[in-house]
Amino acid sequence: MGGTYGAKIIAQALHDLGVKVIFGTPGLPVTDIAQEGLYLGIRFISFRNEQAAAYAATAYGYLSGRPGVCISVGGPGAFHVFAGVPHAMANSFPLLVLSGAAETHNSGKGAFQDVDQVALMAPHAKLSVRPPSADVIPKFINDAYRAACFGRPGPAYVDLPANLILGTFDVPRNQLKRITSPPKSAAPEGKIREIVQALKSAKAPFIVLGKGAAFARAERQINQLVQSTGLPFVPSPMGKGIVPDSSPNNYSAARSTAFKEADVVLVLGARLNWILSFGLPPKWNGNAKIIQVDIDPNELGKNGGHPELSVVGDVGVVVDQINSALDGWQWQGQSTAFFKNLQAAKSRNEAKAAKKAAVQKVPVTYERAYEIIKKKLDELSNPKDGGIVYVSEGANAMDIARSMFTMEHPRTRLDAGTYATMGVGLGYAIASYAAYNFPGAEGLAGKQGSRKKIVAIEGDSAFGFSGMEVETMARYSMDILIFIMNNSGLYRGDTDNAESWEERRKNTVEGTTTDGKGLTAWSLGYQTKYEKIAEMAGGKGLTAWSLGYQTKYEKIAEMAGGIGLVARTPEELAHATGVGFKAKVPVVVNVIIDPQADLPMDFSWLDMAPPKQDKAKL
Repeated sequence: MGGTYGAKIIAQALHDLGVKVIFGTPGLPVTDIAQEGLYLGIRFISFRNEQAAAYAATAYGYLSGRPGVCISVGGPGAFHVFAGVPHAMANSFPLLVLSGAAETHNSGKGAFQDVDQVALMAPHAKLSVRPPSADVIPKFINDAYRAACFGRPGPAYVDLPANLILGTFDVPRNQLKRITSPPKSAAPEGKIREIVQALKSAKAPFIVLGKGAAFARAERQINQLVQSTGLPFVPSPMGKGIVPDSSPNNYSAARSTAFKEADVVLVLGARLNWILSFGLPPKWNGNAKIIQVDIDPNELGKNGGHPELSVVGDVGVVVDQINSALDGWQWQGQSTAFFKNLQAAKSRNEAKAAKKAAVQKVPVTYERAYEIIKKKLDELSNPKDGGIVYVSEGANAMDIARSMFTMEHPRTRLDAGTYATMGVGLGYAIASYAAYNFPGAEGLAGKQGSRKKIVAIEGDSAFGFSGMEVETMARYSMDILIFIMNNSGLYRGDTDNAESWEERRKNTVEGTTTDGKGLTAWSLGYQTKYEKIAEMAGGKGLTAWSLGYQTKYEKIAEMAGGIGLVARTPEELAHATGVGFKAKVPVVVNVIIDPQADLPMDFSWLDMAPPKQDKAKL
C-alpha cells in the first residue's frame, strides 16, 4: 500500500524548517516522530520526564534564537510538558510543542489519554491548533513555528491525533520554505530625538539591560552605547554579560541605590515586572522617567514605564539609532552626588560580599563555596573567552551565585527566570550543551569555534525536581559539571548534626510534633517575626522545608556511569572542581555547606506583603 507515513510527514515539516534538535520523552503515539526525525538527521534527546524536556526546549530556543521543539505523548504527557508553556510565555522564549492526542474518531468518547489539549494550551500559548487532516499537517506546523518566533517570542502548540501520526496517507509532499529571521523594526526618529534629549538633560541617567537584549544579540550596539557615553548600567540576572561584568560602568553592586536615585532610566529588553520591582516606588525614584525599548507594544507604559518616551522596536536597531543621534556625547556626571553615591554603595556592598566569601568555617558557607569554585574555574578557563556556561537554580543557591559568578559574554548564564521555575536546571544544562557543543551549533556566545563547559549550580531542593536527567546526560556523553549545594533543606536546614536530625525525623514519623513550636507551613515570611526565628524552629519534628540530612546526591552520577564526588572542606571542593572540569563524563559534586539552621528566611527583594497604608487620623 502506497502513501506517506504520518510521523514522516511531521518529521519532514520540522526538517524543512531547519530544526536540528528535538527534545522529548518518547511513547505512543509520538515515538515514531522522533525516529523519523533521526532518519532525516535531526537529533533527538530523550528525557526521563516531559517537564525537563520542555524546559530544555525553552532554553534551546533562547540560546539559538529559533524555536526549541519538544514532543510528548498526550494526556499525562501533555500535562507534564504544559509546565514549559507558561514558562516560555513568561520568559519570551520561542517554543514549539507537539503532543500526541486521542484519535479523531474516538475523541470525546473516553479514549486512551483523551483530553482537550488544544483548550488546555490556548490561554497560555501564542497559537494552539489541531490539524484536521494529514494534508495540512505541514501548514499547521509551519504556522505554529512562525508564531513562536515572530513578534514577542513565546510558545506555540500543535495537537496531533494518533491516527494522523500512525496512519499512511496518499498526500502530495508539501515542502516548507525555511522561515527566515523575523523582520527588525526601528523606532520613529522623532522618538529617538526625545530619548536622546532626556538622556542628555538627566542629572542621574542609568541603563538597565534585560535578557531580551541578549536574545536579540544586541551586545555590539549596547557595548558601543555604554563605552561611548560612560553611562552606568545594571544587568538583569540573565542580562549579565551583554556588557562584560568587569566593565567599570557596571553597578550591579549598587542596584538599589541606582533605582532610588536615577532620574532617567533606559530599559533595554527587560520588562518592569517583579524582577525590577515594577519600576515603582518605594524601590524606585517615583519621579524617574523610565524609557522602555521593547519588541512588545503591550509592555510600554506598564507599571513605572514612561508611556510617551518608550518605544517599540528591535533592541539592536533602536540602540544603533540612539548611538547615531548621540553623536559622540559623553556623560559628564562623575562629580555628581548620584555618581558618588553609586561608587560608595558599590564599594560598600563589594566589601561585604568579600568578607562573607572569606569566612573560614566547615561546613563552608554558600559564599565561601562559590569563591572556591569560581577561583578554580577561572584558572581553568579564562572568563574573557566565555568558555563556561553557568546554569543556576534554587533559592539561596541561585540568588547568591548570581552576584558571585561574573559573566563576560551574553547568553552564558541561565537561571529560573521570570517565572522563577524550579526544576529547569538540568534541562537547561542539556540544552546549553546541545546549543553550543553539537555539530552545527546554533548558540552564539564568547570565543567562536570552541566547545563550552556547562556548569550547573543546583540547590539540593531544586536538583530533586529533575535529578534523573543526569542519566540523560550520561547517555548522550555530555560532560556536564553539577554542583549540588547541600544544606539539607529548602532555604536552610533544620539542624547542624545528624543525631538531632534523626531525632526530628523519628518524631515526625511517629506524629509527636504537635506540642512543638515549629512552623506547620511557610508562607515566604509574610508578617513573620524574624527575631523570633530560633524560638519558632524549636519544634520536635522536621520542618516543612526539611530535606534528608546530607543526602548522598553524588551517587546518582555513579549510577549513570558518571563521577560522583563529595566536598566538605575548601581543599576537597577545589580538587573536585578541577576533576569535574576535566572529566569527559557527567560529574556531580555534593557540596556539604552550612545548614544555617538559624538563618532568617528573609527575601527582601520579593515584595509579597501588601503596601503599607497610612492610618486614618481620628
